[in-house]
Parts: sequence; C-alpha cells; structure tokens
Amino acid sequence: MELVSGSRRRVAAGGGTAAVTGGVRLTRRGRVVAVLFLLVLAAVALAFAAPASDAATPARPARIVVVRPGDSLWSIAAHYLPSRDAPRMVEEIRQLNRLPGYTIHAGEQLALPNHR
Repeated sequence: MELVSGSRRRVAAGGGTAAVTGGVRLTRRGRVVAVLFLLVLAAVALAFAAPASDAATPARPARIVVVRPGDSLWSIAAHYLPSRDAPRMVEEIRQLNRLPGYTIHAGEQLALPNHR
C-alpha cells in the first residue's frame, strides 16, 4: 500500500505560495487493497458468526419400516413421526425413498427421515 503525502503548495493571488494541507491520501491501488482487505475481514467474521450446519454432524442410520397391509404414507408418517407435520413428513419419506407417487405395497421397506 503506497501512501502519498497530502501537503501541496498553491500559488497565492499575490504571487507567493501558500501551503494547502490535506490528509493522507491512498493511491488507487491502495484503495483497492484496503477494500479487498475489508471484504476478506467481513467474510471471515461471517464464517465464524454463522451457525454450524447439520452437514458437519455424522448421519445417523435411517430407521427402516416394513409396510403392512392397509398402511399408507400418511399413516406411517403419523405413527412413526407423530410430533411432526404429517404432509411434510409424507413428502420427505417420498423423497428419501425416491418414490414416484403415493402408492406403497405391503412388504416394501421404507427409510424414515432422521429427526431429533
């Protein structure tokens, strides 16, 4: 970073010179370096302030259930995940098991989402 002194001389009306004092000025490269430094500092601060994600925690094995005659995705979600929102759990079960629709058959094994 290059600092340039801000004192300059200006020709006064009477022919003499008068000192014009200014603060410290940064060159263009110095301003770019200062802005980049502040951006990096802000990124580091955000990285430390951000909450840890679940990606860092080891995954627990999914609970597997066997579909019984008369079961539906809704009844399985209501039985095994009762404290959760049933429609959302049905969609999570479908996505986790890569089901194309809502039809399941007795004897199928379904993985249930891990929720704490």
